Amino acid sequence: MTRADMSDYSQPGQSAAGELLIDGDQISACGDWTLPYYHALSSSVAAAGQDSDRYRTLNLQTLGRIDTAGAALLAELVGPHNLEQWLADNPQAVSRETAALLSAVATAMADQQPLPAPPGFTLSGLVRDVGAWVTELYQLVVTLVGFIGQIIAALAWTTLHPRRWRMTAFVAAVQDTGLNAVPIVALLTFLVGAVIAFLGATVLADFGATIYTVNLVAFSFLREFGVLLAAILLAGRTASSFTAQIGAMKVNEELDALRTLGLSPIEMLVLPRVLAMMVSLPLLTFVGMISGMVGGALVCAMTLDITPTQFISIVSQDVALKHFLVGLSKAPIFAFLIAAVACLEGFKVSGSAQSVGVHTTSSVVQSIFMVILFDSIAALFFMEMGW
Repeated sequence: MTRADMSDYSQPGQSAAGELLIDGDQISACGDWTLPYYHALSSSVAAAGQDSDRYRTLNLQTLGRIDTAGAALLAELVGPHNLEQWLADNPQAVSRETAALLSAVATAMADQQPLPAPPGFTLSGLVRDVGAWVTELYQLVVTLVGFIGQIIAALAWTTLHPRRWRMTAFVAAVQDTGLNAVPIVALLTFLVGAVIAFLGATVLADFGATIYTVNLVAFSFLREFGVLLAAILLAGRTASSFTAQIGAMKVNEELDALRTLGLSPIEMLVLPRVLAMMVSLPLLTFVGMISGMVGGALVCAMTLDITPTQFISIVSQDVALKHFLVGLSKAPIFAFLIAAVACLEGFKVSGSAQSVGVHTTSSVVQSIFMVILFDSIAALFFMEMGW
């Protein structure tokens, strides 16, 4: 396009779509370089940028309105440093407002650092990532052990000073963690018990040993599934609640207020929750054991013609009491770990709502991981001990 075609943009106050005009070695910005015309202008700038080496002069006499989007396109076309130099050499070419805008955008774009290329897979990078993960895990374990030590110290102190026990908070936590969780624990363990009985009957039928389905259901729920399912449900239901409650108090600076009043957040907030979990989980474990065996007994009665009376008789004769005690003995330990992890993640929350969500998710994941890990260790220990 020639200079004669630029006359349409020369009327003062006239609004026109932005356009990029090239005449020999001169490049001209005409019309309004604003956001509504960004798409068309960016295409023109991309096409002109391929031959930008032959442009020597910049003409902004026919430039209309311009915003940061248009200024960024100009800086991209001629280069941020070249645009700054042009503004310094031609102080009267544009208005002060336009010059200030172009200068600010050019300076900002000149200061931008290119994004580093994503590193490829290397052995050193793998070793570095594994080392960082191990270091993070070590710090997490050290922090958790230290927090457990604080809980035990606070528990010993309150044991020696019974008047400092917070019975109201303890009873409320027992209701929240135990009583309100009974329906979901009973329903889930009932369904899992029915599924295990059905699978056991299907497999054992090939060997003519369907009667041992009763033993399978009883052993699995008394030793493992009763406490494990109850603990996982509490890890997802209650651990997230503990983290969110303490995290919200941290965001609202209520924990700082407690410390200012000379009160211990461990004693006020953590101990009632930990003790409530240690009371609730054994009770929920018992409920889970009974519900799971009821589900298995129902399937046995419907598919194997094993009456509930016969089911109970087989359990009482073939299943020793030690299996019930082994399963129940793991419940307080799991409860203590779940509550400790949940409360610790609540104290880690920083001053934002996003942090509450992040640490709530982390508490659930860590609690379930700790439960499964310690259940595996306990299973190996009891197997080696012959219990």
